[in-house]
Amino acid sequence: MTKGFDLGALLAERGAERYELHTRHLNHQLPRMLRTIGFDRVYERAEGAYFFDADGNDYLDMLAGFGVMGLGRHHPVVRQALHDVLDAGLADLTRFDCQPLPGLLAEKLLSYSPHLDRVFFGNSGTEAVETALKFARFATGRPRVLYCDHAFHGLTTGSLSVNGEGGFRDGFAPLLPDTPVPLGDLDALARELRKGDVAALIVEPIQGKGVNEAPPGYLRAAQELLHRHKALLIADEVQTGLGRTGDFYAYQHEAGVEPDLVCVAKALSGGYVPVGATLGKDWIFKKVYSSMDRVLVHSASFGANAQAMAAGLAVLHVMDDERIVENARTTGDLLRSRLAALIDKYELLADVRGRGLMVGIEFGRPEALRLRSRWAMLQAARKGLFAQMVVVPLLQRHRVLTQVSGDHLEVIKLIPPLIVGEREVDRFVDAFTEVMDDAHNGGGLMWDFGKTLVKQAVAHR
Repeated sequence: MTKGFDLGALLAERGAERYELHTRHLNHQLPRMLRTIGFDRVYERAEGAYFFDADGNDYLDMLAGFGVMGLGRHHPVVRQALHDVLDAGLADLTRFDCQPLPGLLAEKLLSYSPHLDRVFFGNSGTEAVETALKFARFATGRPRVLYCDHAFHGLTTGSLSVNGEGGFRDGFAPLLPDTPVPLGDLDALARELRKGDVAALIVEPIQGKGVNEAPPGYLRAAQELLHRHKALLIADEVQTGLGRTGDFYAYQHEAGVEPDLVCVAKALSGGYVPVGATLGKDWIFKKVYSSMDRVLVHSASFGANAQAMAAGLAVLHVMDDERIVENARTTGDLLRSRLAALIDKYELLADVRGRGLMVGIEFGRPEALRLRSRWAMLQAARKGLFAQMVVVPLLQRHRVLTQVSGDHLEVIKLIPPLIVGEREVDRFVDAFTEVMDDAHNGGGLMWDFGKTLVKQAVAHR
């Protein structure tokens, strides 16, 4: 008889080896990076918007697992749904039946998307994007997809082909023949469309890298241009969707925008079971799945599995029941207004932008000579070091987890769980204010760390 598997005993015995195990068997640069910047903490458990270490200290999560933890960690409703679906012992993934949960989740998702008709379920955001790219190419019979400078749509080969950051693309060529256009530049879009080979434009309504929002009116005008040239609009809502920006989808902030395909993932998982979804118009799906011979022309082995579908249904129930979208809007407005009020106080603080609980804090060149020389030192070594100088003391001194918004960007991105409220806003703003006071007063610890970052940047060259 097989002996029982004891997960608790395994973690008790081997959990302390976590960093060594990663160094030996996984991405060896991750533990090295974490140790370098002092992020090699050991978190024992998590709940809601907080992590806890072995001593019981709490850490405020302003990152939400890159947006995955929309409802925070271990929401009881999602957790119970997963217990229930496991206990049900469903005949899952038979491949030759139609289980109810995928249809129910598709129906619920489409209720927030009245101009869309059908859903394909995969397992991640990049799969959702890959699906949209394939469907757009097949439905239009055209090869080329346009994307925006600085876009991020995933890291599998098709998604990487529409990634606007060179650092992710370097060394992985050749990619698909897709073309970047500047976000907001309708003339550039029109020039490409006139060539007659464009299947679609894929766009994040608010870019994750840098938290840059499409200019007012751009999405609707782009949609009109695309449709005039028989091309499609793909909205990548993998990070911005499901309430992140204070509406269910970020494109809904602009009247009249009705994308042909919409990609969602991240928060739909409840933080438990990976799930991605590509929503689209009926005619697109019917063109792809045009006959019984093509019934499996696009599929995913684990797509629409019962656990993922149960998690998604529970997430959408909580979003309605706890008015999550409204909370993201009101709490986000409070957070941005509190931070924007600091711009006049701090020379190094250049801008606060975003929507809902997707907030970008940008730093810029100061006027004071003393600060300017230190800023120049960092910029000469590597752009983005000052933002990293802010992120580190936020964690080390204040136990607040944040991230720099992208390589070579002086921007911190805040994407906390959508359940945060005034308490978390107060804690973050108080911590951020202390760190900025230190930076402007020439605090030795912060600028000494900056010198360390400079040395590392120079050595890396």
